Amino acid sequence: MDDPTAVRAQEYAKVYDELLGAAARLDMLRRLEGGSVDAHATAAMHGVRFAATILWPAVPNTPPPGYRQDSERQLQLAANWREAALELGDFAPQRPALRLVSETTAVDED
Repeated sequence: MDDPTAVRAQEYAKVYDELLGAAARLDMLRRLEGGSVDAHATAAMHGVRFAATILWPAVPNTPPPGYRQDSERQLQLAANWREAALELGDFAPQRPALRLVSETTAVDED
């Protein structure tokens, strides 16, 4: 039976690598929008990067992820995640276009 501490460290390392990979894929996806940056992929990418930063201290002998995670940055990300959760701003669903429909009435000629 494996040592629980070693198993935990090994699993943390796997998850940390998966988070870094997911963040990299989201970064690529958010840039595919024909020159504009996709707000949903960006918010998700920052969420995954934040998770990697939180997990990093539990992964022995691993360099930090290299993402800026200071307090000011966290407040900005929290505001973005709030907008995403509430579908506000850039995260608002696109509304269907409204068309003006007019009734045409036939005129009976006697």
